[in-house]
Amino acid sequence: MDSLTQIVLGIVTAEIVAGKKLQNRTFLYGAILGTIPDLDILVGKFMSVVDGVAIHRGLSHSLLFFVFLAPILGFLIAKIEQGKIDFKRASWMAFWCLVTHVLLDMFTSWGTQILWPLEYRFALKTIFVIDPLYTIPLLISLIYVWKSKNFVDRKKYLYRGLLISSGYLLLTCVLKLVAVHQFEKALEQQNISYQEIIVKPTALNTVLWNANIASVDGYFIADYSFFDTQPISFVFYAKNKALEKKIEHIEDFQKLKDISEGWYLVTEENHTICFNDLRFGLLTTSAETPKFVFSYQFVSGYDGKLTAKEVPKAKRDGKALLKNIFTRMKGN
Repeated sequence: MDSLTQIVLGIVTAEIVAGKKLQNRTFLYGAILGTIPDLDILVGKFMSVVDGVAIHRGLSHSLLFFVFLAPILGFLIAKIEQGKIDFKRASWMAFWCLVTHVLLDMFTSWGTQILWPLEYRFALKTIFVIDPLYTIPLLISLIYVWKSKNFVDRKKYLYRGLLISSGYLLLTCVLKLVAVHQFEKALEQQNISYQEIIVKPTALNTVLWNANIASVDGYFIADYSFFDTQPISFVFYAKNKALEKKIEHIEDFQKLKDISEGWYLVTEENHTICFNDLRFGLLTTSAETPKFVFSYQFVSGYDGKLTAKEVPKAKRDGKALLKNIFTRMKGN
């Protein structure tokens, strides 16, 4: 999830575990602890583009890492807050702030290696990385907590916010099941054979859902809104095996294949070969010249070696994407 949401969730968790001991100091510790797992993004800045993407939500999001890190953080907090909180409770606070960060990330589309060093990424794909309907109830509850000095009242406000946000998170799971059913029914009605399907919400909402459907020769991509009145329309994108063969020897290509979990298309534009990660949708809906949210072009370095570089996105691309989403949300 986005940094603000993780900070807010970290504060809520710290307050529940140690609010009686630390009072409003939980806002500082919760914000820091809730941010720590995403520091892998900073580490990635010192690596190649592909390697930086590969490590995100890996080691820094694993239970094994937290088991070792939490006591260290707990020791430091107990030292700083000597007389207010002991080592055990401080370590417990650190552990749960780290764990809740990862548990929330598991509901998004990217995937989280919570069981690292196992490579499998857990991704429920029920919520977009930014969703105000999840964040706002927690944020409002913290405003009341900050103003209150009564521990019982602080807990009451926290649990109300947590109940609403968690209830919404549970609702997104139900909504996804409904969306999956609609896509599967449409595929059956249109006699489309397929091997695998993934369904996830589009940006900033859980009304409009997107599906990637893998077949032998390519991928079908479709949208479904709960306000749709017409049948779901599937757009087919063919695999380009010949083009893929040209870059199969490139190390970054093999890494990107693993990162995308096999959901990718290789395209060519202006004599430049691009790797497109299908899991995060399209910027444009043209079947002839599709532009994907996450796309990498292979460019030659000083040594002549081809490496992947993310295709830059213009501000107008994001604005156009959001405009299309909110228009499509209203139904087909």
